[in-house]
Amino acid sequence: MDKRERLEKTIAGEATDRVPAALWRHWPGDDERAADLARAVVDFQQQFDWDFVKVTPASSYSVADYGVQDLWEGNLEGTRSYTRRVISRSLDWTELRPLDPLRGALGRHLEALQLITSALGGTVPVIATVFNPLAQAKHMAGEELLIRHMRTRPERLHTGLNILTETTLRFIDALRRMPIAGLFYAVQHASYDVMAEDEYRAFGLPYDRKILDTLPEKWWFNLMHLHGSAPMFKLMADLPVQAINWHDRDTEPDLAQGKSLFAGAVCGGLSRWQHLHNGTPSSVREAARDAIHQTGGRRFILSTGCVIMVTTPQSNIRAVRGVVEGSEG
Repeated sequence: MDKRERLEKTIAGEATDRVPAALWRHWPGDDERAADLARAVVDFQQQFDWDFVKVTPASSYSVADYGVQDLWEGNLEGTRSYTRRVISRSLDWTELRPLDPLRGALGRHLEALQLITSALGGTVPVIATVFNPLAQAKHMAGEELLIRHMRTRPERLHTGLNILTETTLRFIDALRRMPIAGLFYAVQHASYDVMAEDEYRAFGLPYDRKILDTLPEKWWFNLMHLHGSAPMFKLMADLPVQAINWHDRDTEPDLAQGKSLFAGAVCGGLSRWQHLHNGTPSSVREAARDAIHQTGGRRFILSTGCVIMVTTPQSNIRAVRGVVEGSEG
């Protein structure tokens, strides 16, 4: 069974030869240049042979051309610290204009995706990371200022979110020309620890729907990531994606509950810290088998709830690949 067939059957809840598995990570330093990011991603895939490739750029890639600046300072996730934001007053949201997806940081990421898909030659599904408009707005303003503007000058924030949505749709239109399987749609604010549900319904969900409802039918594998604790899982489960990934080992719902709320595949089962980074191959295998038991091995993709650390032991990574093959890893 090839990777696409395995994933398609998993999404549909049909029997497969084994549970699909994939891990992904940031590539600090390499993510500043298209060729280096592509080389890092391809090498990682060739080493571990995951069932799909999730391409992970720096989170700033979608807003860098507005003037946002960042720097990797050794964070183990591989994420970068923001050193310059571009929103300081609510009026700044109204002065944004849509970006050209073929230029600047967006264009470089398109180049990286082209290099990756060309190097892999269609042998493995590739999904491209797109941050939703509210996450992009956070990258531009910072979390605290974003929430303040949301509650004090909502009309101005909506103007900015509409512009960010337009840029995202232009970027997706450029992606249509590439042989990718779909998107990794990253959502950071659909969490009860961040905002109230009615706030996300107003400032997040309409833009999510506008983007996801326009994805081409040929994109058969769109994976939505709900970041952080206390996700608004029931609210987001109705969106048109084929799989959902969240921190299931750290927050509710668990995998079994997630399957009961969502018709597609659930993706997770492993803690990126407890199991992958700080654990052993034995504890990784134990957690993976527990996750397979929770889901009955149907509509389930083995992974972590988010990126693995750049210092994750190789033996633990191999254990993830090995457990689905029935080997010692």
